[in-house]
Amino acid sequence: MNREYHRWYSDRLSRDMELLVFGHAGAKVLVFPTRDGRFFEYEDMGMVDVLAPRIASGEMQLFCVDSIDHESFYCFWCRPEDRIRRHLQFEAYVLGDVLPFMAIRNDHPVTVAHGCSLGAFHAANIAFRHPHLFRRLVAFSGRYDLTAAVEHFGDLFDGYYDDTIFYNTPTHFLPGIRCPLLLRSLRQLDVTLAIGRDDPFLDSNRHLAGILEAKGVPCHMPVWDGRAHQGGAWRRMARLYL
Repeated sequence: MNREYHRWYSDRLSRDMELLVFGHAGAKVLVFPTRDGRFFEYEDMGMVDVLAPRIASGEMQLFCVDSIDHESFYCFWCRPEDRIRRHLQFEAYVLGDVLPFMAIRNDHPVTVAHGCSLGAFHAANIAFRHPHLFRRLVAFSGRYDLTAAVEHFGDLFDGYYDDTIFYNTPTHFLPGIRCPLLLRSLRQLDVTLAIGRDDPFLDSNRHLAGILEAKGVPCHMPVWDGRAHQGGAWRRMARLYL
């Protein structure tokens, strides 16, 4: 199985960024790590091993990006408006650096946004904000409203709220979408939201699934026993849904 390490300086983030590529062909899967994860987390968790036969056969190619969540959402020493601004710079890096890199390496028409935990938020947010760039969203154990305090997970913006946060919160901006072209792109997405029955973000997933259903967006939401918010469950989910 092909494995490649890449690193380059991103002007959009003013820093070096790293990523790993697995495979040589097939559907392009953009993989976001969890909150504390790095670009090598997906491999370290055994997710790549689970998918290895399909990767080696050319069914899919993984592009595992790095995280800057501790410079954005979890950078609590800076102002909330600066946190969301840094996130937008990260999105610009993905859109302007990573997706073109993926397109050069692989001309397959299907691009999949994928992630676990906070990575699921990143995957969902970018897919719903730019649905014309993706064909599938596969999200495991996601949290889709970072302003809502749930269990021991607090509001990541400390009560601050503005239009930028609104347009980066899927459960907030999706209900108001009326543009026929944007709705058409959203309805071409194939969405899977997998979540555990005891996961604190189960209601967030149900809320998002209901919004998508109301908008005519195909959405499958399998609910697993237990919390299912860890690598063992995610490996089994990947076999079934990715």
